[in-house]
Amino acid sequence: MAGPGSVTPAAAAARAEAQRAPAGPPSPAPSRPEGQKPPAPAAEPTPSPRPDEDRVAGRLPVVPVTDLVVKDNDLVVSTQGRAFWILDDLSPLRQMSREVAAADVYLFKPAPAYRFFGGGTRPGPLAGQNPPNGAILYYVLKSAPKPSEEVTLELLDGSGTVLKKLSSKEDKERSEGAGAGAAEEEGFGPPPPPRTIPVKAGLNRFAWDLRTEDASRFKGMILWGGLTRGPVVAPGAYQVRLTAGGRSLTRPLEVRKDPRLATSDEDFRKQYDLLAKIRDKLTETHDAITRIREMREQVKGVAERAKANKAIADAAESLGKKLTAVEEELYQTKNQSSQDPLNFPIRLNNKLAALAGVVAGADAAPTDQSYVVYEDLTGRIDAQLARLRQVIDADVPAFNTLVREQNVPAVVVKRGTAGSS
Repeated sequence: MAGPGSVTPAAAAARAEAQRAPAGPPSPAPSRPEGQKPPAPAAEPTPSPRPDEDRVAGRLPVVPVTDLVVKDNDLVVSTQGRAFWILDDLSPLRQMSREVAAADVYLFKPAPAYRFFGGGTRPGPLAGQNPPNGAILYYVLKSAPKPSEEVTLELLDGSGTVLKKLSSKEDKERSEGAGAGAAEEEGFGPPPPPRTIPVKAGLNRFAWDLRTEDASRFKGMILWGGLTRGPVVAPGAYQVRLTAGGRSLTRPLEVRKDPRLATSDEDFRKQYDLLAKIRDKLTETHDAITRIREMREQVKGVAERAKANKAIADAAESLGKKLTAVEEELYQTKNQSSQDPLNFPIRLNNKLAALAGVVAGADAAPTDQSYVVYEDLTGRIDAQLARLRQVIDADVPAFNTLVREQNVPAVVVKRGTAGSS
């Protein structure tokens, strides 16, 4: 069923006009022959739903409603012959007021969110759509933002630290960096969440999956059984901040654990802390691979412009090999399709991403073995990052000095091109 709606001034005025009695004295009753029975009154037509009722009812058909029950924060409707209907999350209805309806921007206080996953689906055509997982955030915008304007939702912890920032504008640089393998990275998991938030005029809803920022990616990255999505927050007190039209509104948000679990808050915190460390190390690793590829392309361009210079060619080849050696330790560069990891051994970044999947695989504290594997993998990654820093601090400046001494042109115009003599 659809979310709540408010009565527009025009609709209210139209209903008031239709109900208003005409002015002037009453008309005399028509006379009829003595003994004749008065005619039976005409049957009144079934009234159509008012615009505001239609918005609240959503897809609920015109059908007798036999009972209404409020269960926790949902409204359950029983009908005569049209099954049960549920209006998920009554928070906006309970907080609705004239002030909210008249506001340019308004953020509703979200209902408590549970760390429960597996919903948000529809088992079959004869079953209803399950509510989405995570925290359901409702906000009202009096008008849609202009193309140049940005609306943001930020998720903060209890101390005010931003854990995730969502925007009405897509981060093209981040989405392009994901590459074609992003959807396949985690194998058989659910599709990735939307990258932008809705910003239409009126009531908007966004389901936050309780995850913080993801690890960075690079174009064309392919992993096998790895996890680069941000970790799920631990149960506790958080905040939601909406920024739109020059205004910022903040509301508290409580995240609760699945009530069926006996996992302690301390165990949830240990799990989140380790997953956050893995995420940060993956970001550092992937950013290093991006820098390696950028530097190698620049070195290749210089070598192309100085083909006849043997000193430049030898130095470029040596520098390129050093950069490639580090990259091949961090990532399996032979991967070209999602099935290639079956043929070529996974490298350090994939092993660390796979460890994230193991740690996140249960609502429990990480095992001792998980910490041991984490220390081993991050130590080996740090050794490669140290090799890369050595190349950047020593080999790259030496190559730049040689290029300047050899007076390699920055731009080379090929003969026969337009505008050349």
